[in-house]
Amino acid sequence: MTTPRHIRQAVFGAGASAMAATAFAAAVPDYGPNLERFEYPHEVRRFSLDTQGQKLEMAYMDVAPARPNGRTVVLMHGKNFCGATWEGTIEALTGEGYRVVAPDQIGFCKSDKPASYQFTFHQLAANTHALLEHLDVRHAVVMGHSMGGMLATRYALMYAKETDALVLVNPIGLEDWKQRGVPYRTVDQWYASEQKTGFDGMKKYQKGTYYAGQWRPEYDRWVLMAAGMLQDPQARKRVAWNQALTYDMIYTQPVVHEFRDIAVPTTLLIGERDNTAPGKDAAPPEVAKRLGNYARLGPEAARAIPGARLVAFPEMGHSPQIQDPKRFHEALIESLDDMASRGRR
Repeated sequence: MTTPRHIRQAVFGAGASAMAATAFAAAVPDYGPNLERFEYPHEVRRFSLDTQGQKLEMAYMDVAPARPNGRTVVLMHGKNFCGATWEGTIEALTGEGYRVVAPDQIGFCKSDKPASYQFTFHQLAANTHALLEHLDVRHAVVMGHSMGGMLATRYALMYAKETDALVLVNPIGLEDWKQRGVPYRTVDQWYASEQKTGFDGMKKYQKGTYYAGQWRPEYDRWVLMAAGMLQDPQARKRVAWNQALTYDMIYTQPVVHEFRDIAVPTTLLIGERDNTAPGKDAAPPEVAKRLGNYARLGPEAARAIPGARLVAFPEMGHSPQIQDPKRFHEALIESLDDMASRGRR
């Protein structure tokens, strides 16, 4: 990948000073509401959808391996992530012969952000299925991270015969927040909150949750990606509105109660120092402290999903594929080989 010059100049080595890092953090580029000016690691294509009475475009990467093994992996990003965030995983998978399809869901990243859209995991799964039909992908491993784990679960439930296996990477939705005592927020409340977000707040949250309190300068790139969609006031409104609708989807459409119905080989790759729980900040303190305990939630989910395998990373947070790529991808490839041997195809 060729990194834009202004980002290359801002990347810090291990000896970079704190003063330089602070200056870098303040220089948030205007990437545009659809990340028009943020470079992805592979060619980005666009798929046109007629959905909910409007024509929308879904961005995606379709990366072919040098030596194909005949299998495809579909990567589903999280709420605060994009297809580009999977760059290390794409490299690892294509190196093992997998074709990789990495879409940006409608409402996210390089895809269209409609002013009016009913966000449901069923709809996003149907959009992804339509894309795969367009690409003539009839069977695939479906892999989801964070919110993408909820979406991948829904996809596997809807399209079990076309899903070779399911991989869940620190998925949210391993607990039903409404049942746990997280109060409901209206879309308007989420919208007001999302309009106040920015680089500093994003980085503080990600440091504590995604990387278990650790931080490396290269992580700034992903914060800049998200913050870079918000620089123009009108773009900020559009992005914030779609994010608010997404939060409502996450809260009101739990998948945890259907884990028992998953009928495909499943692996959970879980960083156990993760404590992600959307809406936790609005919960009473005695409730909040019990939420997002992935050291407990991972084993619970593995027991609930028939035949599921759990791979735990005790010292990692919400994004183990970024925090320790080598170790994560070794575990991923081993898991894919194991699930393939169980004979889904």
